[in-house]
Amino acid sequence: MSTQYKVVYLFENPELIILKIQLPESVPQLNSWDVFHWLYFDKKHKSLVKLWFHSSDASIAIEERYFEQGYLKFSKTEATFIEKFNSSQHKLINYSARAVSPDVHSLIADYLKRP
Repeated sequence: MSTQYKVVYLFENPELIILKIQLPESVPQLNSWDVFHWLYFDKKHKSLVKLWFHSSDASIAIEERYFEQGYLKFSKTEATFIEKFNSSQHKLINYSARAVSPDVHSLIADYLKRP
């Protein structure tokens, strides 16, 4: 898989990062559902998990994403992620307008190198 990507959304707090990346659509082996990846990074355990997207909803001010692992509700400034299996709620800040840190870039690059 190509290691080129664009960050579409970036939400972060001291414990975790949730982000949506877009891969170049020009990569011939990609299907349309493979162009976007939602990723969940647990900073404490240094684990990266792909969030399995199910559906979305949006209004003027709030957007929602439903995943196999939980639910994300966000605005232009903040977000809340609710885990499905333990109902933990995580308040995050929307940092989508800024560049990812070198550490996050390395995590994404390593993820994209996986088969």
